[in-house]
Amino acid sequence: MKQTVLFKDLGKDQSYKETWDLQESMLQENVQLKAEVRELVSKKEPVFPDNSHSPNDRLQSTIPQSTIKKSTINHLLFVEHTPVYTLGKSGDISHVLISEEDRLKKGIEFFKINRGGDITFHGPEQLVGYPIIDLENFKTDLGWYLRSLEEVIILTMAEYGLKGDRSKGETGVWLDPDIKGKERKICAMGIRCSRWITMHGFAFNVNTDLTYFNYIIPCGIQNKQVTSLQRELGYSVPMEEVKQKVKNNFEKVFNVEVV
Repeated sequence: MKQTVLFKDLGKDQSYKETWDLQESMLQENVQLKAEVRELVSKKEPVFPDNSHSPNDRLQSTIPQSTIKKSTINHLLFVEHTPVYTLGKSGDISHVLISEEDRLKKGIEFFKINRGGDITFHGPEQLVGYPIIDLENFKTDLGWYLRSLEEVIILTMAEYGLKGDRSKGETGVWLDPDIKGKERKICAMGIRCSRWITMHGFAFNVNTDLTYFNYIIPCGIQNKQVTSLQRELGYSVPMEEVKQKVKNNFEKVFNVEVV
């Protein structure tokens, strides 16, 4: 049976801080649900049916049905943020090239946050996706999870006739990653995971104003370009169309139903 993922499009011009807080609340709700079930399991002796010894049978035989139904909830959020730079927990502040005064004049916020990765930009016409999912329902492997997120974007790009690719040692989705001087990053990724519950996610440049990237060293990677669907295709791409394609490919890659 497929996992269900609850989808919500938060829309345009959304505050980064408010969306971050929403993600945190969803993650903590799931962590608490897992803790409650595990505590009950630890307090009860397993009573296995004679013909079965699986962990699920143990849960069924020892925990009330009302508690079993309180399983973790998978979410997928889409959003377009107001202009903001975010720096990952291991990021280097020297990769921010703009002064605070100039940044504020341009109306760009800044947050140091609790995901992996370095500095990146979020803003209008960029599709940001935040999956808050329980990897214990999928695969407890962060490498697999990141490669799966990359595959969602690679499949979406293919629908526009573009060859998305991976760059060795660098998370995210690229074009021509092995051709020196032509490497172009189109989708940045950074995640946090607690008790196998994920948050943060991907930032896919659709019709993004790429001049914002001139004031940072994107993802801390020197001498490589940033691009967008619009730049690669030569025309503006409808955001709603891209969102639907990404949703469909998320369903395909993760074998879930997004509702």
